[in-house]
Amino acid sequence: MEKLLTDTEMERYRRQLMLQGFTLQHQQRLKESTALIAGIGGLGGTAAVYLAVAGIGKMVFAHSGNLTLSNMNRQILMRHEWIGRSRVVEAKRRIEEINPDVEVEIFDERTTGDNAGRLLDGVDIALSARPTFHERRALNAACVKKDIPMIEAAMNGMEGYLFNVIAGKTPCLNCLYPDDDPEWKELGFPVLGAVSGMLGCLMSIEAIKLLTGYGRPLLSRMLLFNTFDMDFRKLRIRRDEGCMVCGAGA
Repeated sequence: MEKLLTDTEMERYRRQLMLQGFTLQHQQRLKESTALIAGIGGLGGTAAVYLAVAGIGKMVFAHSGNLTLSNMNRQILMRHEWIGRSRVVEAKRRIEEINPDVEVEIFDERTTGDNAGRLLDGVDIALSARPTFHERRALNAACVKKDIPMIEAAMNGMEGYLFNVIAGKTPCLNCLYPDDDPEWKELGFPVLGAVSGMLGCLMSIEAIKLLTGYGRPLLSRMLLFNTFDMDFRKLRIRRDEGCMVCGAGA
């Protein structure tokens, strides 16, 4: 009988396999899975670290541009000496150092309506971690069209939210936020690195649950939190049956 995991993998994930109800089959599903991370900054970079150490088989990173000094208050995947270099190139190198068994494919580009479908080719789940509405909407629409689960998460200052998009079953991003905030600026919001890091960890947990079938992922609920006073709550969210992306208006 063929072994599901190598001896090295068994040792690497030994403590993870001690989780109650988490079996070799769950670990194997994770090993066979591919995740797209759109945005490899404070949220996506942290999620990438924890998906790598958990044993995901492959990750696809989509993020344009080079690392800057102002990124360094939150992007724990990066190093100071990499400032000025391509973010996705260095992210790939760092993940491969953390877990050489993880395959990483990179695209030095933003997520758009033109490329989102291509970025999702061969992907089992997408993590939405970009700071712009148009990139998030492009990924949301493509995930709904291709029936690929998406984890939507965002933060601002001490606050944040997270919910999962499952086409035809849960609300999509457009159901909840059909209009952009005209006052939103891509680089104009405050960031406490620990908040983006915490949210990135939560994204990785939800991804692991959705990919493996282990645990109970957030379905038709949104996690809202404010770490200023440690207020955490889950709100029920509903699909817009007339949604222009996932409903009758599509």
